[in-house]
Amino acid sequence: MAQRFDICNGDADGLCAAVQWRLHEPAPAALLTGLKREIALVGRVPAKAGDELNVFDLSMRPNRGALQRLLDAGVRVRYFDHHVVEDMPAHPLLESHVDTATDVCTSLLVDRHLGGTFRAWALVGIYGDNLAAVADRLALDSNVDAGDCALLRRLGEAINYNAYGDEERDVHIAPRDLHAIMLRYRDPRDMLAYEPVVDEIDAQRHSDLQQALAVAPLWQDAGASVRVLPDAPWSRRVLGCIANELANAEPQRAHAVLKQQGKGYAVSVRAPLASPSGAHALCSRFGGGGRARAAGIDGLAQDELESFICAFANARWGEPPGP
Repeated sequence: MAQRFDICNGDADGLCAAVQWRLHEPAPAALLTGLKREIALVGRVPAKAGDELNVFDLSMRPNRGALQRLLDAGVRVRYFDHHVVEDMPAHPLLESHVDTATDVCTSLLVDRHLGGTFRAWALVGIYGDNLAAVADRLALDSNVDAGDCALLRRLGEAINYNAYGDEERDVHIAPRDLHAIMLRYRDPRDMLAYEPVVDEIDAQRHSDLQQALAVAPLWQDAGASVRVLPDAPWSRRVLGCIANELANAEPQRAHAVLKQQGKGYAVSVRAPLASPSGAHALCSRFGGGGRARAAGIDGLAQDELESFICAFANARWGEPPGP
């Protein structure tokens, strides 16, 4: 018998995209997800010929080989994503919805495909992916009032925050368990009303942010800043969140937040919101990747710190030139 698999990033964008799809198509499906940096997940799917795989918010670059093998084995794949990809497979079993524009995220792509059927969940994902201006415009077009926007943003930021950590014990709730709670509600505002887990995540988030904001920049100038956090459970959780907070607070400045790990660093980079491009290009020079406006490096060696700061300080931010 054919099986269905939903595979997604464990952050707000990935989970909200997957929830939209499964509410649209309420059929049994095995879920595979993980923490924010667990992106090479396609190879873990035990799919066979005739099965269906839905992929949400996972960069195709580290999943390219596994994706090709599944397609060649006869698995039908529907792929929604917004990360940079240079070599997308051409295959009759692949239905691709990939858009790498800086003002797009996966929840928005699913929302467009479904005609806005689950618009509130899309807004949660878009707010959680730090695209507040995009979410605000979409909410205005959908007659969602400011009070509800604030609620949806709070939920999106909490879900997104819960995805960061090196191990599941670092986060408040495993993303797969959070997905199960989300899927109970066609309207995310009901989840806010009835599920205490949101308040619990939010309280942890604010506590961790206070510790992170107390860390002074290692280096900064008028256009960029670099902070290095110690290795601790709170810093593992707050790495992406603090980068977004700093980007929103100082939209003219690029931000790099590093967390010590072993003999190196995990790195989260945000291009200036006023010129949201260049993050992927910078991080790819050090073995990382992501999107034009937000990217990261899983393992920056300690002896690369100085060269990274130099490259970051001299990075050219802004939209890529046209043809």
